[in-house]
Amino acid sequence: MRDSYHEQLDDILAELERMTRTVSTAVRRSTAALLEADIRQAEDVIAADIQLDAAGEGVEEKVFELMARQAPVANELRMLVAALRMVADLERMGDLAAHVSKIARLRYPSPAIPAELHSVIAEMGTVAGQMVDAAGDVIKTRDVDAATKLEATDDEMDQLRSNQFRLMMDDNWPHGVEVAVDIALLGRYYERISDHAVSMARRVVYLVTGELPVAVGGTAAGSGAGASTPNPNGND
Repeated sequence: MRDSYHEQLDDILAELERMTRTVSTAVRRSTAALLEADIRQAEDVIAADIQLDAAGEGVEEKVFELMARQAPVANELRMLVAALRMVADLERMGDLAAHVSKIARLRYPSPAIPAELHSVIAEMGTVAGQMVDAAGDVIKTRDVDAATKLEATDDEMDQLRSNQFRLMMDDNWPHGVEVAVDIALLGRYYERISDHAVSMARRVVYLVTGELPVAVGGTAAGSGAGASTPNPNGND
């Protein structure tokens, strides 16, 4: 019975890893849809978000079943609680990738991104996808060192966002308010995808060590100002 129980715990982590690969694909495809004005890819990403939500619900059901039947303790309970939090992170990242595709769909057949911003948006999409993949690797390996390195990559995303704002705030910005709003939202979406990837990595640290790592600003992950909390307006 206990062997079967631990196999089920491992299956939950494996499903979480698979979900990260799905999210990574969605991030890359939504970025391509955005840059190439590809309506088909945009629609595919939006439709696939429903499947990701269904996978998350499946993981949640398994977690609650194990909690009810097995009375988990210590690291087993930590793992199940962390799994529930990571499902929420993954579902939100999928939503954010879908938001990127919705901007591509909204502006179709015109490109949503001015040519001079293609490189920074492409790089933001690349960094976000790499961070989601890294979070999946951390779930698979439970490598605490790799988890902490994601923080540095998140700094790279923050720098890209700063570059994006610098271009938008230039006195010679020629594209008007509507495009500026789209670009600002896109930057926020990519930034939040990266934040959720870091949040997942921190949860793995908690799973392995039993301690919440300290986030930027000195707050433990999952509490206070350093927590990855949803925005009531729905943009996070």
